Amino acid sequence: MSLLKLGIPKGSLQEATLDLFARAGWKVTLSSRSYVPTIDDPEIECLMVRAQEMARYVESGTLDAGITGHDWVVETEATVEELSELVYAKQRLARVRWVLAVPEDSAIRGPRDLQGKVIATEVVQITEKYLAKHGVKARVEFSWGATEVKVPQLADAIVEVTETGSSLRANRLRIVDTVLESATVFIMNGPAAADCWKREKAENLILMLQGAIAAASKVGLLLNVHRDDLPGVLGVLPALKKPTISALSDPEWVAVNTIIEEAVVRQILPKLKAAKAEGIVEYPLNKIVL
Repeated sequence: MSLLKLGIPKGSLQEATLDLFARAGWKVTLSSRSYVPTIDDPEIECLMVRAQEMARYVESGTLDAGITGHDWVVETEATVEELSELVYAKQRLARVRWVLAVPEDSAIRGPRDLQGKVIATEVVQITEKYLAKHGVKARVEFSWGATEVKVPQLADAIVEVTETGSSLRANRLRIVDTVLESATVFIMNGPAAADCWKREKAENLILMLQGAIAAASKVGLLLNVHRDDLPGVLGVLPALKKPTISALSDPEWVAVNTIIEEAVVRQILPKLKAAKAEGIVEYPLNKIVL
């Protein structure tokens, strides 16, 4: 039987990834002492690998495919194919940024001010390429973690990843510039991507994962409305494309079914009621495949 060897990111993306797989329809189970999770799909074999190392193992053929950050593909300079972005991160459905940050009272205002300075970061290659692009020479030191606390005593600046910037602000750091924007990506090596069965398996998996991501912040809304009041209700609804309108047993009434952002439900429900909608039902979504 054909088998897709898939790397699941261990570390900061782990819980978000396992939750995403569950919403996409795959149950991945991991014991506390194992790096080999089980998955309820006999055609997939999983291995937990740190996102920082994923691209190397995919490139070497140890894994056919894996989920990691675009930043780590760039940092390791691995030769892999990025089949698709999967826009989710540790805290939310969003891209992340590697930013140049300095203490709030630092005189550093731009990349040119880094000449001769010390920069601490986990992404040494990315940072050195950034400095070279700006024609700046500085010492880049690898940071094993807690990078925010290394300025100003151990470094003049840092290059650190952020989703919201809250951790940097909490450590009284000021963002000077964005070094690299990154997103989670699904990668494969050349031979695996050229294998028709493995590529189709990977693309089908990506389709379901993307569907789960698309549905994460949305809900379905179902309601009934008299035909005379339909224009007013449609004027309230922000639709994914256009609402589905179905006839009811009473020819004077119709059912309206649509998909909206969950965050706006509390704002439009009172407006729908005022527009004479009845029997309003909000329901969760697992996947949206566009």
